[in-house]
Amino acid sequence: MNVEHHDLHHDFPDMAEQIHELKMNDRHFARLFDEYHELDKEVRKIEEDTTPASDDTLDALRLKRVHLKDDLYAMLKQA
Repeated sequence: MNVEHHDLHHDFPDMAEQIHELKMNDRHFARLFDEYHELDKEVRKIEEDTTPASDDTLDALRLKRVHLKDDLYAMLKQA
């Protein structure tokens, strides 16, 4: 299966500088950034059939990932 990458640098290449600045200077952003990437890694493992999970579990993880990305994007826009 071809699995899409959803890391922030891939999805928001024009915001690379803001991402770096916030990761270095905003502890809340850095925590959410790390949480987002760990969650994305977990979703990709399930999508690649490396880690077994139910469809409901995968859907819940994807939804959480979307909410985290929305929060991070809002912070990036304000930076």
